[in-house]
Amino acid sequence: MSADYEAGPARGGPVGDQRPAETIETYRVGEQRELVVTREGDRFGGMKFGSAFFGWLTAMGTAVLLTALLAAAGTALGLAAADNAVVRDATGAVTDTAATIGTAGIVALLVILFVSYYCGGYVAGRMARFDGTKQGVAVWLWSILIAVLVAVTGAVLGDQYDVLSRLNGFPRLPVNEGDLTAAGIVTAIVLAGVGLAGAVLGGRAGMRYHRRIDHAGLAR
Repeated sequence: MSADYEAGPARGGPVGDQRPAETIETYRVGEQRELVVTREGDRFGGMKFGSAFFGWLTAMGTAVLLTALLAAAGTALGLAAADNAVVRDATGAVTDTAATIGTAGIVALLVILFVSYYCGGYVAGRMARFDGTKQGVAVWLWSILIAVLVAVTGAVLGDQYDVLSRLNGFPRLPVNEGDLTAAGIVTAIVLAGVGLAGAVLGGRAGMRYHRRIDHAGLAR
């Protein structure tokens, strides 16, 4: 009987496993990495509303900045007022979109919302490290919660406390208007959906950064 025939499986591998030892070791390292990440996720995962709050702040700042840049550039997309003195708020835009801003303005508004909430979701996902989708949803929930609270405060205490109506540079959801049309409501729902999609995608992107770190740190 030849020596080759009598040789057993690669050292370190299970009985009957004829794969090279290096392949087996790489497989075990990958399996260990997944186990560690899963264990960490179970311990530190879930929605992190603290991280999401800072993500929401990022989304708000980005939205104001992008809208102001569009207005400063003199783009005729319906985001600036007729006298070019102030930036129109998105509530007025969504209630008369067809007559006022047209397709280009709608696209610009959607892009601003998507990019803003993507940035906010990314910050939340990067800070929280795990469950990027949940962090993105949490950012979006913060935006809804703050909008409702401000609207209620304005309704109870007076229009001078309606901060969102005074923040003309921020494209906002029309949650506190009494004269919304059906088209305005549909548009508001679309805007909310775009914001949610951007936040979720951003949260997942921020989380993937930590997965790359885990891959490098636990690699062989």
